[in-house]
Amino acid sequence: MIKHDDKIYVAGHLGLAGSALTRKLLEKGFANLVTRSRQQLDLTRQADVEAFFDAERPDCVLIAAARVGGILANSTYPAEFIHDNLVIQNNIIHNAWQVGVKRLIFLGSTCIYPRECPQPMKEEFLLTGPLEPTNEPYAVAKIAGIKMCQSYNRQYGTRFVAVMPTNLYGPNDNFDLENSHVLPALIRKFHDAKTAGRDTVTVWGSGTPRREFLHSDDFADAAAFILTLPDATYDDLSSKYDTPLVNIGCGKDISIAELAETIRNIVGFEGSIVYDSEKPDGTPRKLLDVTRLKEMGWHYRISLTQGIAETYKRCLENGVFG
Repeated sequence: MIKHDDKIYVAGHLGLAGSALTRKLLEKGFANLVTRSRQQLDLTRQADVEAFFDAERPDCVLIAAARVGGILANSTYPAEFIHDNLVIQNNIIHNAWQVGVKRLIFLGSTCIYPRECPQPMKEEFLLTGPLEPTNEPYAVAKIAGIKMCQSYNRQYGTRFVAVMPTNLYGPNDNFDLENSHVLPALIRKFHDAKTAGRDTVTVWGSGTPRREFLHSDDFADAAAFILTLPDATYDDLSSKYDTPLVNIGCGKDISIAELAETIRNIVGFEGSIVYDSEKPDGTPRKLLDVTRLKEMGWHYRISLTQGIAETYKRCLENGVFG
């Protein structure tokens, strides 16, 4: 069992997932947090990461640092997506073992599962079929991170666990239309169209793919829940199952068309929606099976409509859109 004075390193603490994790840990009384910005520590530089771990020697590590993006970013920069993510996770996981970290949680992504994966997607479906081509380099890197945790557990007796969050959204999300995921991109598109007085908003794809969304605060609560599990329960995650993997989601999905309508209503855009079917849809459906997490006693709290409304309100208050 970890203690409240244990030193916890949150890698990627300024991003969507990392900032939520940092807020949640502080809320739960874990004040001994270690963070570094990208300017302070370049996680792709092996020697710098090694020096950091040797100096700080954290008790626990949460890996939320990654190069992330939507379909456009993944299609445009496949080399950066596979290289940067492999290097970041390799450096952190290896050095965590070197200094004797007690618990490590590695954040993956639902794109690790096969493109035609049975729904809902269970943890054991990993590596049972071809991946979605539009984000395959990113997915391969994340799969490698999961297998690295598994391999270090097997060879060195570490207690490293991988968690697979579904599509996250919330404070500190990326609303840049060139690099953002679908939900923040749609918020930005509808806001810009409303502000400019345009009549239509164009949405990539057919609108038929289905996606699951989870507020980043709910994700952080689930990750903190797993990090602070009693020893026996936590150890089950890294030894009981073939792969030390836990899905984190709400167990409900929605079509992109339904999502677009929901966001249009929240933003207050009165024009019409046009679907550009020449743009890629990506995986037809991605719904997580969250049975493993539910059986441990965790359940999400924030509804999608509530979460989107709060996110948009916060964007307006903070001048995110300029």
